[in-house]
Amino acid sequence: MREVYQSELELISQELAQMCTKVGRAMSMATRSMMDVDLQLAEAVIAGDEEVDALAHEIDDRCFNVAAQQQPVATDLRIVMSGMRMSSSLERMGDLAKHVAKQTRLRYPKTVLPPEVQPIFAEMGTLAEVIVTKTASVIVTRDLDLAPDVKRHDREMNRLHRDLFNIVLGPSWDHGVESAIDITLLSRFYERFADHAVTIVRRVVHIVSGEPYATISLEFPDWDA
Repeated sequence: MREVYQSELELISQELAQMCTKVGRAMSMATRSMMDVDLQLAEAVIAGDEEVDALAHEIDDRCFNVAAQQQPVATDLRIVMSGMRMSSSLERMGDLAKHVAKQTRLRYPKTVLPPEVQPIFAEMGTLAEVIVTKTASVIVTRDLDLAPDVKRHDREMNRLHRDLFNIVLGPSWDHGVESAIDITLLSRFYERFADHAVTIVRRVVHIVSGEPYATISLEFPDWDA
């Protein structure tokens, strides 16, 4: 019975990492669909979100069953409770990728991105891939040395988000209000994607260190003190 219990706990981490892979691929595809004005790719992202949702429900069910049948304590309890929170964050990350793809579909066959902002969104897409890959590594390995990296990448995403605001609000912007709203929304989707990754990593720190989630800062890691 103990082996089955430990196997269930390990499956929670494995499935969370699997969700990371799925939402990372979804955001990568959504970015390409937007850059290339690829409607077929956008539709694939939108349809594929159902798989992310299904996996989130599977993780939640597993966590509920472990909690009910095994009555976990200490680290095991933190794994179970945080697993449900992390699956929720990952489900939202999948939704954000879907929102990007939907914006491509909404403006098709026109491009949603004026030329001057395309390099910034390309950078945001690459950064989103890096963030989600490191988040998956933190979940699987529980290597807290990787945690500050995710926060650093989140700050980079915030900087790009601000850069886009400055562009659409600047005097040289001549693409109209509708395009400015599109850019602002899309930028927000990427910024929130990174924020959810930080939330997940903080949950892993909570699991490993036992430190209260609300007090965890990835800026100055002191959980090994």
